[in-house]
Amino acid sequence: MKKTLALASILVAATAALPLSGADWPGWMGPNRNGWVADFQPPESWPQNLRQVWQVTVGTGYSSPIVSAQGKVFQQARQNDEEVLWCLDFKTGAVIWRNSHPVPFTPGLSGESHGKGPKSSPMLADGRVFTLSIINTLSAHDAASGDVLWRRHYNHLSQPPHPYWGASTSPLVVGDRVMVHFGGDDRGALVALDVKTGQEIWNQGPSAASYSSPLFVEIDGVRQIVEWNFDALVGLNPETGSPLWSYPFPYDGTDQNIPTPVFHQDVILVGRENRGVRRVEPKRTDTGWSATEIWRQRRVALDMSTAVMNDGLLYGFSHYGRGRIFCLDPQDGKIIWQGPYRTAENVAFLSVKGFILALLDSGELQVIPATAAGHKVVASYTVADSPTWAPPVLLNDHFLIKDRNTLTLWSLSPAKNVDP
Repeated sequence: MKKTLALASILVAATAALPLSGADWPGWMGPNRNGWVADFQPPESWPQNLRQVWQVTVGTGYSSPIVSAQGKVFQQARQNDEEVLWCLDFKTGAVIWRNSHPVPFTPGLSGESHGKGPKSSPMLADGRVFTLSIINTLSAHDAASGDVLWRRHYNHLSQPPHPYWGASTSPLVVGDRVMVHFGGDDRGALVALDVKTGQEIWNQGPSAASYSSPLFVEIDGVRQIVEWNFDALVGLNPETGSPLWSYPFPYDGTDQNIPTPVFHQDVILVGRENRGVRRVEPKRTDTGWSATEIWRQRRVALDMSTAVMNDGLLYGFSHYGRGRIFCLDPQDGKIIWQGPYRTAENVAFLSVKGFILALLDSGELQVIPATAAGHKVVASYTVADSPTWAPPVLLNDHFLIKDRNTLTLWSLSPAKNVDP
């Protein structure tokens, strides 16, 4: 029998990220895309086992489940040549509705092991579920019925109309607009569409697309979209799409831009495959905005894993040393500690009071104290018997884990009540 723990995120008090939705878990890495689970109270002692509540076969892909305040779970996945959006009951796993459409896709060379997607995570807002297919088609679904309200693509921007290994950026909803960076490796644009109609509100190009997801934050009192596209880390006006600042950090050969940047106390922490981790500080001046690199740490580098903050320290997964978890001081970039070599190929993090939750792609969840004292695993759970690349979700004492083909709800508690 599987044992499990899964993860999630809300706003870290030390940051000024802005909540995106009234849903319990509206999208990629939670309400603020930072992996922090604000309302979770860790147990005095972590249990030896977790209790499986239900399990549903949903299909392949790396999409994270999302959860509405009404107790509905939405899961995007692939079954054969179709991408599927499931709506399940949080308490029982019963299927409420299922919607699918054909999405043909051939993985690029060296990407075959990662499958045909989807790799983007859905976004829930204002009664609508927004999904981005592996081939960069954005769909708006009615959350109650599953009906497709509208569907848009920008295939004219690039051929193929998606990055080489397929679209993986997750839609972002701010107010009355949903934002996606469409395009491929040669040309693209961050586009804001009306959530109700799908009509274009603004279009900011021509930078090509990356695999990273955008953030909605406030810096020096100014709300803005921060995204890491093919060419640069940028800040944009959410109302108009006009650029505020830019820090060049381009895609370089096979070293692609994948992790979502970390926002912490008005600075951006960003890292990439073989290019280390950097602290970038955007500032508003009398003549406009600037973005300055404060430090660069070359001894660790982020590949596909997004890092998280906890109690003023950055925790991430470097692909150096065949994969090592690390702790870094964001003030000066110094590495505080690194875990064992050959830990995993990928790790999905969540951050809770006093602990880092590290979901290894092997299906093992590690509970690690969030401390500068050193790397230590205080609890470990086998959460799946197949690869776990999809970001997990943690609500109260219940955890949602997506493995290769199934979605499973687990509980820390032996009690039988299930409340999202």
